[in-house]
Amino acid sequence: MLPNFRIISRLDIKNGFVIKGIHLEGLRKVGDPLELCTSYYQSGVDEVLFMDAVASYYGRNNLFDVIEQAGKKSFVPMSIGGGLKSMEDVDRAFLSGADKISVNTGIIRNPSFINDVASKYGAQALICSIEAKREGPGQWQCYVENGREATGRDVMDWIAEAQERGVGEFLITSVDQEGTKRGFDIELYKKARAVSKVPIIASGGAGKIEHIKQAYEETGVQAVAVASLLHYKLATVNEIKNVLGIPF
Repeated sequence: MLPNFRIISRLDIKNGFVIKGIHLEGLRKVGDPLELCTSYYQSGVDEVLFMDAVASYYGRNNLFDVIEQAGKKSFVPMSIGGGLKSMEDVDRAFLSGADKISVNTGIIRNPSFINDVASKYGAQALICSIEAKREGPGQWQCYVENGREATGRDVMDWIAEAQERGVGEFLITSVDQEGTKRGFDIELYKKARAVSKVPIIASGGAGKIEHIKQAYEETGVQAVAVASLLHYKLATVNEIKNVLGIPF
C-alpha cells in the first residue's frame, strides 16, 4: 500500500464556472470554483488542480486571480494548468500562489520549456500533463487541445523524454475514459509506471470509490485526480480515504 497516496480534486474551469464533460467535450456547469475549492479543502482533499478549460481558445490562462483568491481561504497545495507557454506565464502562476504548474501543449511543442522551468523552480514545481488516447493494443498517443489534436507522440516515449528533461510529476488523463465514470484505464497506468521514475497522477474515469481502489492497488500510481465523483457527490474525500485505508 502507498502511505503517501493523494486524492486530488480537479476543477476544470470555463468562464468563471467549474465545468464537466465526457471525453473532454460536452461541457456542463457544476459550480463556483472558489466555493468548491473551499469545500474540498475542508473535507480533507490533499491537493486542488485548477485547469483552464478554454485557455487554448484564448491563447492564455485566465485563472491567476482564481488561484490568488482560493489561497486566502483554502490552505492546501494548489496547481494551475492550461495555456502556460512562456516563463512569464510560469512566473505569474507562482506569484499568484500556485505550488505547481501543469503544462501539456507548451512543453510538447517546445520540450526545452521543461528544462527552463525545472532550472528556475525545480522539478517538483512542474507537472507534465498528458492527454492520452488509445491508438491500438498497448499503444497510446499524446493529444493536445482538450483531446482534439493528435501530436504524433507516443505516450511512453514522451514520458521517457519529459522526465529526462526534468519534470517532477505526470498528470495522465485518459481521454477515452474521461467523464464516463467507467473506471480508469488500468493498462495505461501500469505501462506508464513501468517507464516513469517520478510520480504519476491518474485522471479520467472515476465513477465510484472502487475505481480508485483498483487504481490504487493495481497500477502503482501515486495519486488520482477526481472530478465527477466529488462534484456530483457520489463520494466524499473521507469515504475514499476510509476505503483505501489512508489516514485523514
